[in-house]
Amino acid sequence: MEGPPVLPTVARVLDLDVMRRGLPEVVAGAQHLERPVRWVHVSELPDVAGMLQGGELVLTTGIALPEDREGLARYVRELAEIGAAGLVVEFGRRYFDSLPRALVHAAEQRGLPLIALRRELRFVAVTEAVHALVVNAQLEQLRISEAVHQVFNELAVEGAEPAEVVRQVARMAGAPVVLENLAHQVLAHETAGRRETDLLEGWERRSRGVRPPGRTGYDPRSGWLVTAVGARGQDWGRLILVDDPRPLPDGVPHPHAMLLERGAATLALNRLVVRDRESLERQTHRTLLSGILTHALTVSEVALRAAALGVPLDSRRLVGVVLRQRRGPIPAALEAQARLRDFTELAASAIRGCRLSALVGALDDEGVGVLIALGSQQDEHSALEGFAAALRKLVADGARDGVTGHPVFEPVIAVGSSVGSVRDARRTLLEATQVADAALHDSPGGRAASYYRLPDVRLRGLLHLLRDDARLQTYVERELGPLLAHDAEHGGQLVQLLRVYLEQGRNKSAAADAAHLSRPSFYDRLHKVERILAVDLDQVESCLSLHVALLALDAVRR
Repeated sequence: MEGPPVLPTVARVLDLDVMRRGLPEVVAGAQHLERPVRWVHVSELPDVAGMLQGGELVLTTGIALPEDREGLARYVRELAEIGAAGLVVEFGRRYFDSLPRALVHAAEQRGLPLIALRRELRFVAVTEAVHALVVNAQLEQLRISEAVHQVFNELAVEGAEPAEVVRQVARMAGAPVVLENLAHQVLAHETAGRRETDLLEGWERRSRGVRPPGRTGYDPRSGWLVTAVGARGQDWGRLILVDDPRPLPDGVPHPHAMLLERGAATLALNRLVVRDRESLERQTHRTLLSGILTHALTVSEVALRAAALGVPLDSRRLVGVVLRQRRGPIPAALEAQARLRDFTELAASAIRGCRLSALVGALDDEGVGVLIALGSQQDEHSALEGFAAALRKLVADGARDGVTGHPVFEPVIAVGSSVGSVRDARRTLLEATQVADAALHDSPGGRAASYYRLPDVRLRGLLHLLRDDARLQTYVERELGPLLAHDAEHGGQLVQLLRVYLEQGRNKSAAADAAHLSRPSFYDRLHKVERILAVDLDQVESCLSLHVALLALDAVRR
């Protein structure tokens, strides 16, 4: 979409056939011929400025202009102050070969275009031609404005994601657009066909240097058009059109100002309406983490976008962390989303509280991913211990104070091996995911360390690494298949009973107590397990094989 039509300029009017017949000559203010002409006004009054509103091209024969130098200077000054587009004086009635030096000097000093017509014209023909251009431009502007409002009304009704709104603004403007927060971190962007590096490199530094006045303003030095994003008196970001610097006449709005403001209004409205969705920062972090894990983004794209978001990854030690909540009653879908969103925000708050630099976002329906970027002077263990302590405190405080609206839970904090480059970020995140999956089944509490690493999950960790292997799945079916089939057919809990027995170290009395069953009842069911599986549970090797199969079942089901 091209920029909206603009009013004809003084230069454009002078180029009209009807004006060229008057042999126009610019005698002053030649540097200001790009001023827009809003209307043409014909007048012989020396105090015509009082009848104008600004933007008019004044046509006169000069017959009633003042004769003295001061009067001519005052006449020009009043036209300039009201914002007249220019002054056209026709020879033949008052002036014949040249205009008064005082008039020319005053116009030059005030930057008011002054044009002499050496041949007489029918002024009515000039006004008709110029007014036709003005009316056509205004009608086209209305048409484009209606189209813009229709597009963004649809986006607002559909609850479009910020990235889609930004993409639409960039498409209609034909230029890159960036949405940033108040810390000048990039939340969404669209390059409009330009290089992403050129757009985002050094973004925070460049953005801080652009502060145009007002809620919407144009910075001619950088070529950026900027508008605030927010509602109800609370701004939370800026929407920026990154265009080439262009000279704009005084008082002339940027041709894409209305488009940018409409995009900003849609973003603000969607943020007000969609209150239960994760914050825009978390969405952006999640997109980057997903891009790392799925190879959807290249290494250079990840590094560039993370830096623009305020999380530099280059030349840092990167540590992947995955957070999960220990299993409890399965919540409804909407409640599960709310719990995950709150958990993600708590993790982000803990990162900020520890003054760490990290990407934080949901990985799936149950877990939160964190990619911590450590500087050369930061100790990895201390940073992780501090983060774990801060997260647990926030979880406990939030549940106690009713902030999250959910009962307190014990977060599982799993950590991958640190890596030295963005290229290996996926490896540390995948390792942390595997550790988290295995650690979920570990008994909570009683641990010296506040987080899990691969050595801590031991056999469970190995089985989770192998969970997609068909041989492991075959082993599970061979060892436990008949018992699983029996439970599925009769709605029994024999698999769970076997698990309790093995977890209690084959102590039948302790296992019966743990299963909340009488000893005779427990013994009877245990014998039933032996019959179904055709094993002797008094044999250590049989119990070992079954215990490994149960751990493998957990890994496969995960």
